[in-house]
Parts: sequence; C-alpha cells; structure tokens
Amino acid sequence: MNMPLDQSTLGAPPGTADMPLRGVRSNIVQSIRAFRVQDLQEAAHALGHHFLYANLAEAQSKQDILDMIGQQFMLTVSVGKNFDSLYDSMTDPVHKSGPQPGFVTVLEHIPANAKFDKEAREQLLDIFRDAADYWGDRKIPFRCFYSFL
Repeated sequence: MNMPLDQSTLGAPPGTADMPLRGVRSNIVQSIRAFRVQDLQEAAHALGHHFLYANLAEAQSKQDILDMIGQQFMLTVSVGKNFDSLYDSMTDPVHKSGPQPGFVTVLEHIPANAKFDKEAREQLLDIFRDAADYWGDRKIPFRCFYSFL
C-alpha cells in the first residue's frame, strides 16, 4: 500500500522531528548556535507549535527591525515605533485569540551597526525574554533563537 509522503518529516525517523528542542527549556531566549533553522522549523511542526521566522540581515535601524519582524511574523497588530508595542503584539492579542500550542521563534542576522548597537540588540532580546516569561506564566512554550550578523 502506498502512503503519501509528508514533506515535513522526510529524512527524520518517526518521533525524532522534535529532537532539536529536547533539552531546551520551554521558555527561553538563546543563541541559535548549533541549531539549524530548518531543524527548528521541523521540530515546531512536529510539536504543533507556531514557527515564527524573521531574517533581519537587511535591517539598518530599530524601525527597520520593528517593521521586518511585524511583516515576517505576520503580526495582526501593528508593532508601531517601539519595542513595547512589539511585546504587546506578541502577547495579549494572541492570547485572547484562542488557545495557543506554543511558539518557536527565530531572529536571524540581528544587525550589529552604529544605528542598532549592543544596547539596542539587548533591548530587542529583552522583549523576547519578557514574551517568553508571559507565555511561561500561561504554561505555553515560547522558545526564541537568535543570531547576529
């Protein structure tokens, strides 16, 4: 009997697609390090979690970062011009929209330049740490992985 192939699990033995996340706390913000984006996406799919990805390589400023995250995460609430509105758009409206299974978030190539310096990068990551705490308080996994350009 021929079964249709599920593209999301090709190459992964049954029950192993979520393995990259085993041993990773359920509510954390950490460097992507040895993880591959594709593996994280497959793990999110295997767990039934939302996968949110933003490639920020072209961003030059805080406003670029906010705009790109809003667009690439397809947030329904405008992230506006500050990090607080980004936090707001990833928490309360999403929570009120119905039960959430969990989140795997990737912020790839966060810029390191004069317009987006170390302090701005830490502020951005703090927003995601706060979001991880928000979802953790609701017993919903929120893992965020990031890399710098």
